Amino acid sequence: MRTYRDAIGAVGLCAAALLGGTGWASAQAQTLTFWTLNYDAASANQALRDIATEFEAKNPGTKIEIVQRAVDEHKTALRVAAGSNRGPDIFFSWAGLGLGGEYVKAGLSRPLDAYYTQYKWNDELLPSAAAFADLYPGGKHGVPFTFKGEAVYYNKKLFQDAGITAEPKTYDELLAAAEKLKAAGTPAFTFGGSVNWHVMRLLDVILETKCGAEKHDALKAMKTSWTTEPCATQAFTEFAKWTKDYTLQPFMGIDNKQSFSLFVAGRAAMMLEGDWLVAQLAGTANLDDYGVFPFPTDTNRLYGFAEYNYVSSKSANPDLAAKFLDYFISTDTQQKHRGQISAISVNKNVRYDDQRPMEAEWLGFFKQYDKIYMNGDQAFPLDVTTEYFRLINEVAGGNMEPAQAAADLQDFIESRG
Repeated sequence: MRTYRDAIGAVGLCAAALLGGTGWASAQAQTLTFWTLNYDAASANQALRDIATEFEAKNPGTKIEIVQRAVDEHKTALRVAAGSNRGPDIFFSWAGLGLGGEYVKAGLSRPLDAYYTQYKWNDELLPSAAAFADLYPGGKHGVPFTFKGEAVYYNKKLFQDAGITAEPKTYDELLAAAEKLKAAGTPAFTFGGSVNWHVMRLLDVILETKCGAEKHDALKAMKTSWTTEPCATQAFTEFAKWTKDYTLQPFMGIDNKQSFSLFVAGRAAMMLEGDWLVAQLAGTANLDDYGVFPFPTDTNRLYGFAEYNYVSSKSANPDLAAKFLDYFISTDTQQKHRGQISAISVNKNVRYDDQRPMEAEWLGFFKQYDKIYMNGDQAFPLDVTTEYFRLINEVAGGNMEPAQAAADLQDFIESRG
């Protein structure tokens, strides 16, 4: 097992140039600028700062400047950077052709094959998490930051009050639970529709349920027609029912953070969220009041995705950037900060003990499922994702019939040539 060992020599400091107050980094040689998200869980934000401080202490003279933004602001900044001669040294994005792939295609990401060999990263990383680096043409891109699953969190008291005595194990049982909650005056789910990707999760899991694994993958790979495959329209139809009958209203004007606040306030019984919600809930509520179960699709696959940190092609310090990422994913660092950023580490050598019960449940999910299906905005290329979002919003808002949404998506895919 390799742990982080070698400290680099003393290096000088450089100033960071700011563009409109958003933290643009100059391309000087000695300061690393790391663009990432401002996470909902305070423990994740603190862990990032602590890891940077630890690296600076081990490498005197090095400065790690962390620039955090909301999701959409972060994406915008990266798109601007891709067309500029300035940008970060390291940037966060999701793995997959639809998000991280956008920046790889735009030339913002530097291939990391040599560093994977130098640091023997594949000896330390979970194979399922590391596999995303090979999705892109032209070499390995990015280093795993987290590997996340998504499941259904629920309020135990609201379930009990509605007469729900067990976690749903099948889709029909989930529908029955939603009906019981509706009868009790409680919306089943809360979503934040203003950020597009939040309510997208609901259609993703319904597609998995209605189409099955093989057809779902073929649809997302654009190898099967959304018009002629009946399950696509069935999924949009079921999605329309959930958003109309079983979702806290109005939801199209709120974001994911507001949705979480409504969940904690007991305004809805369930959220479709990732393993990161454990830390977020622990910081604001009593974890014993909540439970979690995988969305019942009957395909034996877990809904999830990987997040990566990429070395920017704009960086004048790629060796130092790789050194920092090596420290970040090392066994010692991941063990020390286990559970602060994600319930499950991307480092396969990390040990799990003294877990909170819900964290242990998540570890059980990751052990139970050896296959995943990805979020739509990671599976699709960016332009298709944008259309996918638009159609989801139209159906959720009651402005488009489900069959038309499936047909329009296929028309868009075919228009790409």
